[in-house]
Amino acid sequence: MIFIGCHLSVTNGYEAMGKQMTEFGGNTFAWFTRNPRGGKAKDIEPEDVKKLQDILEKEEFGKLVAHASYTMNLCSAKPETRANGLDMLQQDLQRMEQVPNQYYNFHPGSHTGQGAEIGIKQIADGLNASLFPEMHTTVLLETMAGKGSEVGKTFEELREIIDRVELKDKLGICLDTCHVWDGGYDIVNDFDGVLTQFDKIIGLDRLKAIHFNDSKNECGAAKDRHEKLGHGCIGMEAMKRIAMHPALQGLPFILETPNDDAGYIKEIATIKDWF
Repeated sequence: MIFIGCHLSVTNGYEAMGKQMTEFGGNTFAWFTRNPRGGKAKDIEPEDVKKLQDILEKEEFGKLVAHASYTMNLCSAKPETRANGLDMLQQDLQRMEQVPNQYYNFHPGSHTGQGAEIGIKQIADGLNASLFPEMHTTVLLETMAGKGSEVGKTFEELREIIDRVELKDKLGICLDTCHVWDGGYDIVNDFDGVLTQFDKIIGLDRLKAIHFNDSKNECGAAKDRHEKLGHGCIGMEAMKRIAMHPALQGLPFILETPNDDAGYIKEIATIKDWF
């Protein structure tokens, strides 16, 4: 059994997302906590969330993976951008308490010329100002492709962020297959080796979710261009080995491939057939 799904729109509410993913044949999903390009978050109706939770229990869903806005940058060289990102993070984590015990994933940020070490410190500072002991959400740092001045291309950079955060038990990692491949980790020819490296540097106990994507680029391209499963440089054979790897069983797999609804339904069915 695998927990597999894709990103859904929250426009029609939480119950609607649960129903839609059930119709898609999946048993997890992701959604943006606000517009991916920023803006005000939509109000959450407690009764709507209760109906979603009923669906999750009935259909035996895995963990859900909320996604922060792409504009949230905790390590920009611009103070106003950092302040806006911190405000978004703190608001989102409070709102996630209304959908408890799920994951909140975000791109660590881009240091915009300050250097990775300063970026790492600013990201950790933002997390220390936002995480709180009684929260029921696990915050996931996403592995990045390394384009531009992105922080989080290497496992070592993600580890440095974790080491600087006080409430480490609230942190995990979302491994994006396209991103790590584009970042230089050969998950096609040596996925076991990549996981061994991850375990040594970060610890497999912190690996909480997978963004399951093929890539348009060769390994190490640092470009972050997702592709449909089996249509890219990673390829379907490697994607299948990753999905079925014993170390990843029980984790939510979220498709972020360039698809319409029919495409996602097809990919979900393909992956389920592997099991």
